[in-house]
Amino acid sequence: QVQLVESGGGSVKAGGSLRLSCAAYGDPYSSYCMGWFRQAPGNEREGVAVIDGDGSTTYEDSVKGRFTASQDNAKHTLYLQMNSLKPEDTAMYYCVADYKSCSGGYVPGADHFGYWGQGTQVTVSS
Repeated sequence: QVQLVESGGGSVKAGGSLRLSCAAYGDPYSSYCMGWFRQAPGNEREGVAVIDGDGSTTYEDSVKGRFTASQDNAKHTLYLQMNSLKPEDTAMYYCVADYKSCSGGYVPGADHFGYWGQGTQVTVSS
């Protein structure tokens, strides 16, 4: 069983930066695929970035070069550094995890992940 707790959301102007954190509690952290999804009002959940258990990362095309996912195994924490934020990045951001690998070179769909955090809101104004 895994519990995920996000923090770090907020409101920024376009071009600004935020860093999201996700604390993981439960089974061995290093064996997970972990990542970030987001959902804007009226839209489906969209995968943003994932990190596999071997440390490999994959990003959704619209955030490549702007977002960086990383993890601190000692602190059991996943991060998402978001730079050059755009209004279209406005969404609820969710931390996700699962025991299944995600090293296929793409961000898996939402149904790949069995564990979800409660979400943290990111709002980017123009």
